[in-house]
Amino acid sequence: MNHKFDFDLERVVQEITSKDAKLVLIQLPEGIKMYAEEIVSFLVKNTKATIIVSGESNWGGCDVALNEARNLNVDLLVHFGHAPFIKADFSILYVEVKDLTDFHVLLQQSLDSLKTFNKIGLVASIQHLHTLPDVQLFYEKHGKTVSIPSKKGFAAYDGHVVGCEYNALKTIDDKVDCFIVIGNNFHSLGAALSVQKPVFLIDVYNMDVVNMEPLKQKIVKQRAMALAKMKDARTIGIIIGTKPGQKFGTYQILKERLEKLGKNVVVLTMNEVTQEKLTNFYNIQGFIELACPRIAIEDYGKYDKPILTMKEAFVLLNANSWEDLLVNGFL
Repeated sequence: MNHKFDFDLERVVQEITSKDAKLVLIQLPEGIKMYAEEIVSFLVKNTKATIIVSGESNWGGCDVALNEARNLNVDLLVHFGHAPFIKADFSILYVEVKDLTDFHVLLQQSLDSLKTFNKIGLVASIQHLHTLPDVQLFYEKHGKTVSIPSKKGFAAYDGHVVGCEYNALKTIDDKVDCFIVIGNNFHSLGAALSVQKPVFLIDVYNMDVVNMEPLKQKIVKQRAMALAKMKDARTIGIIIGTKPGQKFGTYQILKERLEKLGKNVVVLTMNEVTQEKLTNFYNIQGFIELACPRIAIEDYGKYDKPILTMKEAFVLLNANSWEDLLVNGFL
């Protein structure tokens, strides 16, 4: 299916013009980099600015190209595809790209999966947040009670989910029978790993309705294996993320506690965690990453050594229990 996106380019033009920006860096998520030429052409035609496109990866609102913008000495950084996530002493325009795809057929299809659920918790990724009122009305017309959680944590709006934490969902967990996530596999898996109620994905990109429980159980088994392998590691690397919005937790406490368990600890910094980078540290048997918690979870199969999140590291240290992760979530 061809997706139609609203890039809100008139607002971008207005911002560039009002700031009299001469040099602009634009940042696009992986899924919409294909539209770079179209976006650049429109901005060049309608402003006097020179437009540069960041070729680096962009995984979320936390992944803002501040270092690139500062190194290039641009007047404005335009970050497409995500809601505001961090505050910075730099001129940043967040453009919350809307996906205008009609997915009413999926809502009809979802009713079969939801037959035994009467109370629904409803959330969406930023691209589909504008659809929540209509989706809520649809389910209510079919006899469902719909709850949309108030914003909490890193969420910018009511009903908004981000990839790294799902505290807003937890606030209504006792009021619903299941959750529905409108968007993609990334956000719905995160939700499934964070709450105990069933999670269903309205997959607008693959035009499918997905029960996330099988994938959740697969990931839980992988996390258990990663923890088991880490117990035998003699030397552990603690990875500090250097992206502005990906700094979770502190390495000092982990380092001290690991050393008390007899582990050797090497503290590393990485802008992006890849297997190629980790291979060079061949004397390290396992890693704990303090960047985005989804790095360890999502890319399990890419790494030949175990990688834990901060929450999982505290299970390794016996400061928390595996049962607590299962009940209160991995994120």
